[in-house]
Amino acid sequence: MNTPDRKKESVWDYPRPPRIDPSTETVEVWFGGLQVAASTATVRVLETSHPPTYYFPPTDVREDLLQPVAGSSFCEWKGPASYFDLIVESHTARRAVWCYPRPTQPFTAIAGWYAFYPALMERCVVDGYEIQAQEGDFYGGWITPNLVGPFKGAPGTRGW
Repeated sequence: MNTPDRKKESVWDYPRPPRIDPSTETVEVWFGGLQVAASTATVRVLETSHPPTYYFPPTDVREDLLQPVAGSSFCEWKGPASYFDLIVESHTARRAVWCYPRPTQPFTAIAGWYAFYPALMERCVVDGYEIQAQEGDFYGGWITPNLVGPFKGAPGTRGW
């Protein structure tokens, strides 16, 4: 990604409640030496103080590598989330992928789409740039060179 040509985005300009932002960037996820997702039709969910989370259409994800797991979480904006282990041969990333099977009305565009915790992946790439994962184990934001923080997720930021 050629950062000088990209407009800087401050995560503090992102809205609350979050907004869905369609993206034509080339977005890739790698795990266990295998490309497990690749798309030019993702959406980014943008929320104040958070790096974007990329959601992939199911057709662009290796669903055969996903194993549903028990338990869920609840987002005040999107509703209940389901989780999956990602299994590539002898490599397993536990609860590393999630989706909203039946999200709330404003987020129906991401129903059944998958998001990946980048910190649990081998690499996540946006337009050729290997991203930095958002700190912490609760959020799944992707930090690209055009983003300006500070970012929620680091110790002491959970209550922001």
